[in-house]
Amino acid sequence: MGTDTPQSHRVRGGSLPHHWTRVDDPTAESVVASYETVIAGGGPAGLTAGYELAKHGRGAVVLEADPRMVGGISRTDEYKGYRFDIGGHRFFSKSSEINALWQEILGDEFVTRTRLSRIYYRRKFFHYPLKPLDALVKLGPVRAARIVLSYAKARLRPIAPERSFEDWVVNRFGRELFATFFKSYTEKVWGMSTSEMSADWAAQRIKGLSLTKAVLGALLGGRKSKRGEVIKTLIEEFQYPRLGPGQMWETARDRIRELGGAVHNDRRVVRIEHDGSAVRAFLTVDAQGRRCRYHGNHFLSTMPIRELIRAMDPPAPPEVVRAAESLRYRDFLSVVLIVNRAETFPDTWIYIHEPDVLVGRIQNFKNWSPDMVPDHSRSSLGMEYFCFEGDNLWTMADSDLVALGRREIDAIGLARAEDVVDGCVVRMPKAYPVYDDVYQDHLAVIRRWLASLGNLELAGRNGMHKYNNQDHSMMTALLAARNILGLGRYDTWKVNTDAEYHEDGDGPGSDRTGRLVPRRVAAAEAS
Repeated sequence: MGTDTPQSHRVRGGSLPHHWTRVDDPTAESVVASYETVIAGGGPAGLTAGYELAKHGRGAVVLEADPRMVGGISRTDEYKGYRFDIGGHRFFSKSSEINALWQEILGDEFVTRTRLSRIYYRRKFFHYPLKPLDALVKLGPVRAARIVLSYAKARLRPIAPERSFEDWVVNRFGRELFATFFKSYTEKVWGMSTSEMSADWAAQRIKGLSLTKAVLGALLGGRKSKRGEVIKTLIEEFQYPRLGPGQMWETARDRIRELGGAVHNDRRVVRIEHDGSAVRAFLTVDAQGRRCRYHGNHFLSTMPIRELIRAMDPPAPPEVVRAAESLRYRDFLSVVLIVNRAETFPDTWIYIHEPDVLVGRIQNFKNWSPDMVPDHSRSSLGMEYFCFEGDNLWTMADSDLVALGRREIDAIGLARAEDVVDGCVVRMPKAYPVYDDVYQDHLAVIRRWLASLGNLELAGRNGMHKYNNQDHSMMTALLAARNILGLGRYDTWKVNTDAEYHEDGDGPGSDRTGRLVPRRVAAAEAS
């Protein structure tokens, strides 16, 4: 069935006696009961938990739905020798423990990269974060004058009350600068008009900034918070695996196996059997429809909470099911273009603020690491599109998406269409959990019910419906594993309570454990 060979017959500390039943009848079930802990999901959280447990000599198996890959959204795909990420993944964390864990797993396979990521608008590159003097010069005297006058108008006659994201930004930067550097990209990412996004999201996400403050910052320098910490989004250098982030998680998978644990691919968890007080088994299905039941003492889920509740057997109460079905996600696809040019642009990635194209970001994988491309006379670019699963972009044929990428890279002037010699498409569902106006209420209902299953831990971005980066997902997984190991009783929901993705310190709001996402105006006013 394509899984690891079962481990030796000796029983490890705290593990279940070894038991394995293998069948070839696709209507029957194989039963695995040789692992103390069963983990759903082979992304950063699932593999981190598996590695932590394996290091302590505790039997664990990680179940991954993909037939061959691990890493989740942090995996590295490959097409004809060209390696590429699902979005860019910098390896930088304020957590010394996470930094040490990365080094422990991958060691000297890291390369140090200088951060260069800019805004691309009207065939010119603008610094990101925005440097107003640079922007004013590149926009030209006429546009610069309009921006200054627009800012002055906004200061003299601000919009009141501030209801929307648009109102909030216009009041602090002026309408002209808002239309140039805020509107287009924000709407591409979140799929809604900036006039429909609430002002409180802008206040948290862009806290404390104004055009005056930004100009002074550009003149006087300074990239630290009030507490003297490096602001994470503004770092100058970061680490990156030589062969992409997937190398980290492929190595973690191998380490787990070396330590006596297991990682089973092609194992989609479709049923979670419980008795109301504890989980008893995860039932998986592979690509051929064959089923396998994994028994254990402890269970950890990194699968999307909506899918977790759907899989419960017996079913969760109706109010819990309704709450889970109300959780929303923003999806993502990448069109990878192979360009017959050794160099295109020097950035690792750029933000596309052109309103007349659909692409939101472009990754230059060769600049993340030269080893991401097999032919150094060529480049590979990742055209990133934000979408909803099932919409026109998501359902477009791969050939049409490659053609779209070719047209748009030509239209914005970064490469000629005729220089694009090949391409492929990768879709990533549920890339971003959405924090709508009622998600916390729904999550509270779900968490109260899940608390009754005493041997089930949750971890990770989708596993906890938190818009976090991989270091935060890893920390939730480490703490969940330590709960299983009996090394403490940690509340994994409190990871990242200092909201370190804010531009400057903590922001207001009842949930500051993840990166902030917008709410609609009416909902924000009602709360």
